Amino acid sequence: MGKIRTPFFRIVVTDSRKARNGLSIEEIGRYVPGQEPSIMEVNSDRAQYWLGVGAQPTAAVEAIFKVTGDWQKFKGLPGTEGTLKFATPKPAKSIAYEAAVKQAMDEPKEGATTMKKKAQEKLAAKANPAPAVEEVVVPEAVVEVSEPTATEVVAEVPAQAATTEDVVEAPVAEAPTEEAAAE
Repeated sequence: MGKIRTPFFRIVVTDSRKARNGLSIEEIGRYVPGQEPSIMEVNSDRAQYWLGVGAQPTAAVEAIFKVTGDWQKFKGLPGTEGTLKFATPKPAKSIAYEAAVKQAMDEPKEGATTMKKKAQEKLAAKANPAPAVEEVVVPEAVVEVSEPTATEVVAEVPAQAATTEDVVEAPVAEAPTEEAAAE
């Protein structure tokens, strides 16, 4: 039983002379291995009755009975409480909903929605008025000009007076000729 990749098994009592998929006498439990921890539900009273009248469990059902403690009850062995693990109960959805509503009520009303860009700018301007602009006097920058060396000719002109007339072309050093390099 179950769906693809989601197995679900019924624990049933059936006559051994009938077909495996034939009509069962009684359903006494179920087993769902796909969850953590696995779900094993067995009607203990009905399982004890059927074991008492001679029903023989399969190996898989016997293992489930050992986990639930029904096999130990039947055989009179210690450990009748079984080793079955129980999942922690999930909180009711109504409790989670009420907590979310309470948290939403505690939030401030302003800023709950996103404003348009211009509305945000106006609100920011009202909240933080711009300070008055003060004039600041900055001392003029001093430019030092050093004399160029013989290997390096640099024409430094202040940025304000840079025109085509003021630009000085540096003399181009002549490359040695091939004859001078051969000697």
